[in-house]
Amino acid sequence: MWIADGWRDYEVLDAGDGEKLERWGSYILRRPDPQVIWSVSKGARWKKISGHYHRSKQGGGSWEFFDLPEQWDVSYPLPAGLLTFHLKPFSFKHTGLFPEQAVNWEWFSELIRGAGRPVKVLNLFAYTGGATIAAAAAGASVTHVDASKGMTSWAKENAASSGLGNAPIRWIVDDCVKFVEREIRRGKTYDAVIMDPPSYGRGPKGEMWKIEDKIYPLILLCEKLLGDDPLLFLINSYTTGLQPAVLAYMLGLALKSRGGSVQADEIGLPVSSSGLILPCGASGRWEK
Repeated sequence: MWIADGWRDYEVLDAGDGEKLERWGSYILRRPDPQVIWSVSKGARWKKISGHYHRSKQGGGSWEFFDLPEQWDVSYPLPAGLLTFHLKPFSFKHTGLFPEQAVNWEWFSELIRGAGRPVKVLNLFAYTGGATIAAAAAGASVTHVDASKGMTSWAKENAASSGLGNAPIRWIVDDCVKFVEREIRRGKTYDAVIMDPPSYGRGPKGEMWKIEDKIYPLILLCEKLLGDDPLLFLINSYTTGLQPAVLAYMLGLALKSRGGSVQADEIGLPVSSSGLILPCGASGRWEK
């Protein structure tokens, strides 16, 4: 498993009985996690919290806030610079950041910094810009694509707070598949592709996305966008059915003519109270 253990401002304090207890900076949140099916003794610190997301039996849920502000910041140290993110609790338990992705930021940042040449990165389903900002901090020019105007605005805020407000980042609000198809027609190329697709979703005009049907055709399309000397390709998945081996097979088949190597594994976060590693999805990596 690839473990995101470089955080100072984030920590999984404990996990059990379908929930995790997390420290985000100086605030403690209690959130559901469907993979945490083991039991734990929930002592006093499970009650000394700043916010609690309660899952509803009818689906979804709602936040209960105590001393949590509307927005606060956490930072992550990369060799290329300190990344700073605005956090805000919003619908379906999220805060605007997936801290386990730091292990991938470390990986591709090192490749970008070591490339010895300009690197163009395409980041699809780019959300609030964690990967965009990490790649830009490493020296890449980045095309950030997400169907949500609100998430893209949030990503711009994160770039500015990380000292990257003037970095070469192109911000695109669009359906990712349609954008890739247009880039192919335009003859554009990239050195790296990063994608973090949802299990289900809709584009800005109601386009339906279901990952099991759409992901491999999109990988094949993105392969056409790679230049003559590509650097890397990264896929993240939070979909239970897409195990690491599936990600590896898709990358290996789509990029067979490119040579290089493929690796895939679970990604996770350490749990400080128990020494366990909390599984947080999977990633597939290709590098030349």
